[in-house]
Amino acid sequence: MRHGKKVNHLSRQTGHRKSMLANMACSLIEHKRINTTVAKAKALKQFVEPLVTKSKEDTTHNRRIVFAYLRNKYAVTELFREVAAKVGDRPGGYTRIIKLGNRLGDNADMAMIELVDFNELYNGGKKEEKKAKSRRGGKAKKETTAAPVADATTAPEAPETSPEETTDKAE
Repeated sequence: MRHGKKVNHLSRQTGHRKSMLANMACSLIEHKRINTTVAKAKALKQFVEPLVTKSKEDTTHNRRIVFAYLRNKYAVTELFREVAAKVGDRPGGYTRIIKLGNRLGDNADMAMIELVDFNELYNGGKKEEKKAKSRRGGKAKKETTAAPVADATTAPEAPETSPEETTDKAE
């Protein structure tokens, strides 16, 4: 029985699995999205999300903890500079898994895992709606940010006419 055993071993020994997840996490941080199998994407999500949470507070201790997992100093600096700046106000859920279908060679379920705040298609097309934080269940006011709309009170400019045209019309 496997009661309470949440780690997917991915048919690999411990050292290989940790190295593979570290390499996939470095690639995800560098490229912001990668394609892999669904099982590896789910395992990577559990591996990466605590590291992104640690990167929100930039201390030497947190950098050393993250470096112990990733073992790539360029990925660590990218995580603490760019990724942490974008996800600073998000309370969790930093990655998204999108299923893509089956792989041609072996019919494995494929998925794309990406960092949520770096996808411009999902974030750029919608109005951002921020809710005020209310922990007691009261009504929270919604704030919407929209693009500025042109003022309707200004009249459109009349086309310019030359002095010759005005004299022709008068005659």
